[in-house]
Amino acid sequence: MKWIRWQDIMMIMFGSFILSGAFYHIHVQNHLAEGGFIGIALLIKQLFNISPSITTILLDIPLIFLGSKLLGKQLAIKTIIGAASFSLFYSLMEHYSPFVINFSQNLLAAAVIGGIMVGFGIGLILRHGGATGGDDILSIMLSKFSKWSIGKIYFLFDALVLILSLIYMSWDQVAYTIISVAVCGYITNAVYYYKQSETEHVFA
Repeated sequence: MKWIRWQDIMMIMFGSFILSGAFYHIHVQNHLAEGGFIGIALLIKQLFNISPSITTILLDIPLIFLGSKLLGKQLAIKTIIGAASFSLFYSLMEHYSPFVINFSQNLLAAAVIGGIMVGFGIGLILRHGGATGGDDILSIMLSKFSKWSIGKIYFLFDALVLILSLIYMSWDQVAYTIISVAVCGYITNAVYYYKQSETEHVFA
């Protein structure tokens, strides 16, 4: 296995910092819903009262293992770095951040800004060979073995989870989050495929 470049580690951590900032300061503060494995974990919490921390671990571990077999051990190591740095930055912001970004009067702005930040963070992490969890690895694998772009897969997977989340969330929350997810998918593609020959678009 090749050595992991320190530049990749730094950019993965920077992407995780942006991602955690978007989730804590935009999504959580403005009560937007969540897609991906976090959304599934919250849904299972509502239905079966199982802690999201347990659910996400159970979802992540097999996909990290599978990803290391199909996509290489570097991806697994970088995913652990991305997931750990995201958890660290989110915890620090949760306990020490003085900022409160309230878009309660304009949830559309929250959805768009949150989508841009999340998409940039994810795109940066993916571009440097990392991931933030099992859902990222799933998107990478599906993109690798299909003709779909990573951004499109993110959007479809998150949209499906959000539709299921209507079981316990309002239409408004889900609708604004779907807008955020669409923006996120577009930005993820733009960052990940920037100056690459296989450039695609989220709705291509």
